[in-house]
Amino acid sequence: MKIHCESIDYEFELPKKPQRVISLVSAATETLFAMGCGDRVVGVSCYCARYVPDLKVPVVGDYLKIDQDLFTELAPDLVMVTTGLQRNLGLALAKQGLPVYALPLPNSFYGILENTVTIGALMNEVQEARRLCLKMETEAAKIRKRHVGPRPKVYVELWFGKHMRTIGGFTYIDDLVSIAGGDPIFAERRAGYFIPDLAEVERLCPDLFLLFSEEEYPVVSKELLSERGWDRSLKPKVVESTVTRGRNLIQEGPSLLETATWLQNQFFGWIGR
Repeated sequence: MKIHCESIDYEFELPKKPQRVISLVSAATETLFAMGCGDRVVGVSCYCARYVPDLKVPVVGDYLKIDQDLFTELAPDLVMVTTGLQRNLGLALAKQGLPVYALPLPNSFYGILENTVTIGALMNEVQEARRLCLKMETEAAKIRKRHVGPRPKVYVELWFGKHMRTIGGFTYIDDLVSIAGGDPIFAERRAGYFIPDLAEVERLCPDLFLLFSEEEYPVVSKELLSERGWDRSLKPKVVESTVTRGRNLIQEGPSLLETATWLQNQFFGWIGR
């Protein structure tokens, strides 16, 4: 059947039930395995093994580039990428005539569920996808219900290599913090990711400083607090997020709810301190 991907304005022929899927999106790879479609995945990105235990599938690229020879050898009948920085890769693969679909970056928890249904539709496994969505919705509701007591005001700081951002209300990370029982300090900002005004952060006086950094470019929270004087003025509880499954703020696969549970435990620690 013909599939049209609006995000890259590209149409391609998709088999009734794709059997040779390359996923260059770790969240999509995690979702495919959670739906029981792991045996149909023939290629992944170098990041996917972080989120799928014992993944034994060839690595064919990363977020921005691919191994062209391996791609040709694997002859995929479906390639999954995302938008944002990866959109250009999707466009390049489309120019080669490959069957590529670019999933939109989710702006909310509901966007993650919508992407899950889209993946299910592409794989001709819509009901499996909907079952997974229901499972995720049910788990999110359980996590919300578990939180008791005051909700900490949370400042989120994300380091993508050397680039620092915080979050507004137009991102699934805002939902993640909320599900866990916290209130992001910029939740009213109609933006996804932006460079924060540190004086404004201090004025808003967060209770908890939630920091994400990558293994390749680690950021030391104590040094940041000391450099900004926050160790004396704000004295927030510090929680450090990494790329590890269940502790990664920016992984939007099903393990997002593992991260929510871990984060909620950090919030309980704040309540009892």
